[in-house]
Amino acid sequence: MLLAVIFGVFFAVALAGVPLVWALILTTLIVNELVDFPYPIEAIALNVIGGVEPFHLVAVPLFIVAGELVGRGGVGERMIGFARTLFGFLPGGLGIVTVASCMLFGAVSGSAIATAAAIGPVMVPGMVARGYTRAFAGALIAAAGTLGVIIPPSIPMLVYGFVANVSVAELFLSGIVPGALFGLALMMVCAWVGRSTGCDPGGPPAGWCEIAAGARDSLPALLMPLIVLGGIYSGVFTPTEAASVATAYGLVIALFLYRTIAPRELPGLILQAFITSATVLLVIGATNALAWVITLEQVPVQLTELVQAIAPNKWVFLGLLNIVLLVLGIFLEPLPALVLAAPLFLPAGQAFGVDPVHMGLIFTCNLAIGLYTPPVGGTLFVAAKLADVGMGAISRALIPLFVASLGVMLAVTYVEALPMGIVWAFR
Repeated sequence: MLLAVIFGVFFAVALAGVPLVWALILTTLIVNELVDFPYPIEAIALNVIGGVEPFHLVAVPLFIVAGELVGRGGVGERMIGFARTLFGFLPGGLGIVTVASCMLFGAVSGSAIATAAAIGPVMVPGMVARGYTRAFAGALIAAAGTLGVIIPPSIPMLVYGFVANVSVAELFLSGIVPGALFGLALMMVCAWVGRSTGCDPGGPPAGWCEIAAGARDSLPALLMPLIVLGGIYSGVFTPTEAASVATAYGLVIALFLYRTIAPRELPGLILQAFITSATVLLVIGATNALAWVITLEQVPVQLTELVQAIAPNKWVFLGLLNIVLLVLGIFLEPLPALVLAAPLFLPAGQAFGVDPVHMGLIFTCNLAIGLYTPPVGGTLFVAAKLADVGMGAISRALIPLFVASLGVMLAVTYVEALPMGIVWAFR
């Protein structure tokens, strides 16, 4: 009953237009007054502050700074050029190039919205000029942009690792195969659209010299995820230290190698990155206070008992988890949804024998799909604005992309070896 009240109050407040941070805090205060023995307001305030105190959360603003550096450092254009030489000749080639560019950029930025915002302005006009509808071009950017949070390094995986006390390195490893599968599924939709409509039937492949030139131009940026992930997996540095390395490497690329950012632009860039970081951390702190009240009231234990009563086995539980997360992702951004839902469902998952790393991957992928599920979604709004189309048109164009993504989601949920095979090899 308390859980139903929590979500009912939260969605009522949020849908009334109250900003997310204040909606979470207001929900916490209202719920606190409904329990048998209300907790002191000072304790709630301390939990908001305590939610952002852990040192490892320093990695979040640092990865955001690194994403800003590569996003403004001309990396997106170079990756698009490299992807075009590799895939431009295929049916639906320009759409496939869009997906491949999002995969490459996502491996550098770790952010869905940053990926959509970096790749969209270049690819949407090109796709429209080729003959794709504006609605499909926008829908593809909305869906492919979310690959930035599935392919490592991923900021939501980073936060889940801290909340659930799970190895971030293993979480990153679990995202490699699913990220590739999601990208492949979207590419197949692009090939079908390009061939069936005749707007992009394909052409002659690029020569080896052109491919080599594109690879050479993109290599410094593509080395960033290899350095970051390689350092984490080899034990050279921790995820927090990896964020510092990514920021330093991004500075070198943007200032000295590509020279697309002038030193005088750095203060404004860093300020914007830390404004974004402050918003993210405020949401994490507010969600932490609500999660604290929920935990003290034994809601996770009650939810575990309820789920065990409803779900006769692990497979039914995973199906219910997917449904809940998809619905939650419609209304919440991935980070607050993770901080709120992970403490609720982790005990139930462990009771059914689900690996916490596998659960983290399921959380991330479902909430990534939520980013482009109407009527609310970060990449959905960015893509609709870039493509200059209405929400109805872009939502209809999203249907085949959404169906393809759901197919992959079911595969990585029920075929545990897909996301966990690499993790098991490193354990």
